[in-house]
Amino acid sequence: NGQKIWTSTAHLADWIFCLVRTEPEAPKHQGISFLLFRMDTPGIEVRPLIDMTMDRNFNETFFTDVRVPKHQIVGQRGQGWQVANAILGHERGSLAPPDAAMSRLNGVINLMNSESIAREKVINNPVFRDRLMKLQGRVLAMQCNDMRLLSARINKNQDAKLAAMIVKLQSTELRHEIEALAIDVMGEIGIAYADNPYLRGNGSWQNQYMLYLGLIIGGGTSQIQKNIISERGLGMPKEPKVETK
Repeated sequence: NGQKIWTSTAHLADWIFCLVRTEPEAPKHQGISFLLFRMDTPGIEVRPLIDMTMDRNFNETFFTDVRVPKHQIVGQRGQGWQVANAILGHERGSLAPPDAAMSRLNGVINLMNSESIAREKVINNPVFRDRLMKLQGRVLAMQCNDMRLLSARINKNQDAKLAAMIVKLQSTELRHEIEALAIDVMGEIGIAYADNPYLRGNGSWQNQYMLYLGLIIGGGTSQIQKNIISERGLGMPKEPKVETK
């Protein structure tokens, strides 16, 4: 019995995984098992979560008196937290691939060559060119970090988890800024969204801008990533804990 929220494409899935507490008395990160469920199991209900792009990418999943066989536990009973962390590491490193970022940036360049400000192509505007060059440099840096992550995974290096966090932080924020630049290049038409005859790219720039607002949060917010990177990667002091009454 319980609820799982922000389940990606649960309405399309045949299987779902869930972290379930199998040892109630164990400490919070122990006694949790990683369990697989068939989506047609009695007692599983999926409800859509419509995001601001009006798409149904996420769902909330409810479990009511659901029973599954023990052999559907992945790994050892009570060690599901380790399995979940391994999966999260792969997710963080794949939310915004660098090749896709470079492709979107090339799209921005094409847009800058076609749009004008005061009868001059945007590509010749020094302010926009400065923003473009900075983003190009960051895409190249992201490609390097992505190769470091791949190398760490191939060599089963312990730094792979940290590298995945860096790539996740870097890639999602960068993609959002690329989409933001495109919207600014379009000027007042950039704030238009659906059903507008003047939209550029069928509204994909606006759609991706809003999508990456969510992906900055998904898989661990940027603020959480920065905390973990600073503490585990740079050896900085931990953030003070606030006592709550």
